[in-house]
Amino acid sequence: MSNVQIITGNQAAALAAKLCSVEVVAAYPITPQSQLSEILSSYVESGELKAEYVRVEGEHSALTVCISASTVGARVFTATSANGLLYMHEQLHWAAGSRLPIVMCCVNRGVGAPWTIFNDQQDSLAQRDTGWIQLYCRNNQEIIDTVIQAYRIAESVYCPVMVCYDGFVLSHTMMPVDIPDAAGVRAFLPPYQPHTILSPDDPRNLNPVLFPGQRRDSEGVLRDGYMDMRYKLQAALEKASETIRAVNAAFAEAFGRDHGGMLWEYRTDDADLILAGMGSIASEATVAADRLREEGIKAGVVGIRSYRPFPKADVRNAFRNAKGIAIFEKSISYGYEGGLCSDLKAAFYGTAIKAPIHNYIAGLGGRDVKARELAAAAKNSLAGFEKGMVEPQTTWLNTTTG
Repeated sequence: MSNVQIITGNQAAALAAKLCSVEVVAAYPITPQSQLSEILSSYVESGELKAEYVRVEGEHSALTVCISASTVGARVFTATSANGLLYMHEQLHWAAGSRLPIVMCCVNRGVGAPWTIFNDQQDSLAQRDTGWIQLYCRNNQEIIDTVIQAYRIAESVYCPVMVCYDGFVLSHTMMPVDIPDAAGVRAFLPPYQPHTILSPDDPRNLNPVLFPGQRRDSEGVLRDGYMDMRYKLQAALEKASETIRAVNAAFAEAFGRDHGGMLWEYRTDDADLILAGMGSIASEATVAADRLREEGIKAGVVGIRSYRPFPKADVRNAFRNAKGIAIFEKSISYGYEGGLCSDLKAAFYGTAIKAPIHNYIAGLGGRDVKARELAAAAKNSLAGFEKGMVEPQTTWLNTTTG
């Protein structure tokens, strides 16, 4: 039976963690994530969630607690935003290198300096290369469903997962959300089976210093060197694409909601102009595509759900018939262009996809981006494409200097 509630994105994430029966929570307050950790602490205090809530002195410690708890076999959860995520940077690498299935919500917020409490995606994009799977949500329903999926993904491939959603735009905005049945979640998400071995009868060293090359241990068994371990992490992230698709399909079968796996498409079957993005800006782009359709322009949207691992095969299929591409991003790789733009161009290299690309940097620090503005930008790009503009361009949207 359906259980629809009108809740915020932070409430959706907290409910998901409770439904997944997490055993340890460690988080440090930072706007706009604070509400999420407060809700979880109230669940623990009231007895609704049988978990240890560890109060820590900062974000680095929060993730350190999760690393320790995951290592001894607990299902763990944490969350943060912006500079809090940056404080975790060292431990993000440690969690991934240890192959621990930690799930963390990044409630996206602009990074200081200068200070802002408002939304963009620079925080999570800056941590792209730490070895975490990164999934981006377009609405509150997708937040609750993705956190649940994230545990099954993480515990299948033994890699940590970062579930990213836009601060305030989603975290504090109330939307109708269909709450999954607790029994259904238990059936979908089996108990965590840790791969770490901690036993007094079988003592081990965890994460010792490794030499560059392979070496034999005291029993003569050839063991991996540092580079071999890095290769295995890369291979796991690449293989995770199959798992993300499979878990999404299993979730759709169990709960009736399909979020697209690696990406989602909107009105792309006959689209000449494709708008692309991640998170809420991609959702806003669907309204822009509808406006463009009303004006006779065949527009569609591709929303990237999994940024790491990057959906190379999926985007090649989704963009195969595009005649023009407009990419909207809430972050930038300083000194070049938006990271999604770079990755899409790399994925298209060597294929028949030769559509001109226009990259828009938008919404930094919470600057408002409306559907009509996305539509106007896309129309401007289309006019340039029709005049023969083929060199990729980067434009700052809604600025006096862009």
